[in-house]
Amino acid sequence: MPTSDQIDTPRGPAGITTDLPARPATALLVLGHGAGGSVDAPDLLAVRDASVAAGLVVVRVTQPYRVAGRRAPAPAGHLDEAWTAVLAVLRDRHVDTPTVLVGGRSSGARVACRTARAVGAAGVVALAFPLHPPGRPERSRAAELGTGLPTLVVNGDRDPFGTPEPAQGVQVVSRPGETHDLRRDPAGTATVVRDWLRAQGWAAD
Repeated sequence: MPTSDQIDTPRGPAGITTDLPARPATALLVLGHGAGGSVDAPDLLAVRDASVAAGLVVVRVTQPYRVAGRRAPAPAGHLDEAWTAVLAVLRDRHVDTPTVLVGGRSSGARVACRTARAVGAAGVVALAFPLHPPGRPERSRAAELGTGLPTLVVNGDRDPFGTPEPAQGVQVVSRPGETHDLRRDPAGTATVVRDWLRAQGWAAD
């Protein structure tokens, strides 16, 4: 059963929901939500289920602005600051699981990418990475994916926010028929993530 808690950050308390595997943990996967969404989004829950079954500890993080009841996202710097503070606490709590992976969907994927190096992550899972605002391809955010770490991007082929191109260390999987919410086949998205985690040596068979 998942356990819920809060962690104090410079931007207010963040919520965390932790799921533990039945076997010794292979890695810690920390996931963030989209700008106006929650950690109970279908793709996040499906990835949680598949990852826990494959031996990972999964922690879903609710940003302080959402804990406070606001839907409008905080500025990027505030998101990154809160996320970094949460990761520092989670590292201490899960000291026996030294491999830390970060990720999330949409805005959460961007936060994970921007802070991956600073928090000592080994890899990144980016769901529905919003390459650009809808209809504004000139405002590309592709540079955020340049972490230098193994990175998996899973986007829908009908996502109005666009889909990044593969790059050095960045694997991109385009899910047919999916839009930005990745709601059509969450289990299929989770299978892509699980298989990538296994290929990287971070998940059990």
